[in-house]
Amino acid sequence: MKKIGFIANPIAGMGGSVGLKGTDGEIIKDAIKLGAKPVVPKRVDMFLSHIESKDEIFLLVAPGKMGEELVSGKGLRYEVVGRVDQRTTAEDTKRIAKLMVEEQVELLIFCGGDGTARDIFDAIELKIPVVAIPSGVKMFSSVFALNPKAAAQIVDKFIEEAIDTEEKEVLDIDEDAFRDNRLVSKLYGYLVVPKIQNLIQNAKDSSKVGRTIDENKFEIAQQIIEIMENDTIYFLGPGTTVKSITDQLKLAKSLLGVDAIYSKSLVGEDLNESGIIDLLDKYQNGKIIVSPIGGQGFVFGRGNIQFTPKILKRLGKKNIIFIGTEEKIKSLKCLMVDTGDIKTDEMFKGLAKVIIGYKEELIIEIVC
Repeated sequence: MKKIGFIANPIAGMGGSVGLKGTDGEIIKDAIKLGAKPVVPKRVDMFLSHIESKDEIFLLVAPGKMGEELVSGKGLRYEVVGRVDQRTTAEDTKRIAKLMVEEQVELLIFCGGDGTARDIFDAIELKIPVVAIPSGVKMFSSVFALNPKAAAQIVDKFIEEAIDTEEKEVLDIDEDAFRDNRLVSKLYGYLVVPKIQNLIQNAKDSSKVGRTIDENKFEIAQQIIEIMENDTIYFLGPGTTVKSITDQLKLAKSLLGVDAIYSKSLVGEDLNESGIIDLLDKYQNGKIIVSPIGGQGFVFGRGNIQFTPKILKRLGKKNIIFIGTEEKIKSLKCLMVDTGDIKTDEMFKGLAKVIIGYKEELIIEIVC
């Protein structure tokens, strides 16, 4: 049997649906006041339900809601390591990860976002390989599996056969700057991950700034503005490509948030899930405009968690407009979704049209 460690950050991802762009520090209190609900249990359930090698695993798990409560009754043999208080902290993650290394686990599974990845790096550096289940708001580091199912497949392959490993980047995202619509990131360190193609995400690429790229964004914005309908509210996702639309309309736009336009006027800024739903109730007809994350290809589930499964099911795939510069889209093999809800993800599977210029489109496959 393989001895494997498991740690979950119970508050990871809770800031997403309420528009807080993370839960570092004391922000979790604001998230709870706004009605945020835990997302980690569902992500872990999805992960565990897809593991086929349960009989060959012995887990060392963190106590309580950091692990034990999540794996109990799921058909896995496990032992609890360490102690935590009712309110867990980053220091708990670091301490328990170190204990697991001392207990000679062969692999460490963790569930969280970029902040959790930084904590794991602080504790173990390159000592043992990790599998990261994505469950945060900011997941720009390249250590994460594409989704919980992919994380389960990585674990199964790790158990079945000898697998090479590689070092992947952990990024330090300035959360205060992120809330202020500035993406400030730096390399924080590296973690070792199993080397399995098509199951691990790439790091986020920054949008390249230059004359041709800017011209391309201008053309995309022209096309979108031309096809906008006056009786429809448009929800604009994060990113510089989407922001080019509001730039041409001479409207404000939160670079890393979700904003709303109706009849080419701004009617909502930096919206969370409830704000989007309120506007949908008011205006009835709605569409979403999003651009994939460069280098990764995610259109939903990374950096725009305000677009929850509830909202996406309500609007449907036909009311989603995908845009992206030609360079970005042609560099991607496919687009991806990881909303946390399998039925919502499957709704998007298949071919999609992406606007890449004025009256220019590319067809690309969406997978989940």
